[in-house]
Amino acid sequence: MGVAGSGKSTVAALLAERLRLPWIDADVFHSPTNVARMAAGMPLRDADREPWLAAVAEWIAAHADTGCVVACSALTRGYRDRLREAGTPLWFLHLCGDRAVLAERLRRRQGHFATVALLDSQLATLEHLGVDEQGTEIDVRLDPASIVRAATERLAVS
Repeated sequence: MGVAGSGKSTVAALLAERLRLPWIDADVFHSPTNVARMAAGMPLRDADREPWLAAVAEWIAAHADTGCVVACSALTRGYRDRLREAGTPLWFLHLCGDRAVLAERLRRRQGHFATVALLDSQLATLEHLGVDEQGTEIDVRLDPASIVRAATERLAVS
């Protein structure tokens, strides 16, 4: 989980490979309208997110027997609660970093609808994991392999 530019897709792919689990980037579940809205720099509203969150939860539920990895912003406790409705335990890896690092990553990124124009609204919306939520936070300044290593170590002890 994390805001745009935090490395969710890169880390999810590596983590899934390490854990030998299927993975998906939740962005594939966004409607064309949502993609166009974000590409125009307009943040999504909760109503825009609901069908997307439902589709992500459905994918998680379909993989409950094997487990899976999902790259998903999951910015608020409410969104994470919606994903928990999949009925399987979830463990969140929050990729966090300061605005300057994230903004630079977004400026360099090409071919993705989420641009630096969305960063401030995402940071304002972001709710860090609650003490009762399973997961951990890792700084995005680490390289992806180090993030995956730290995540798997923390996952093993939780």
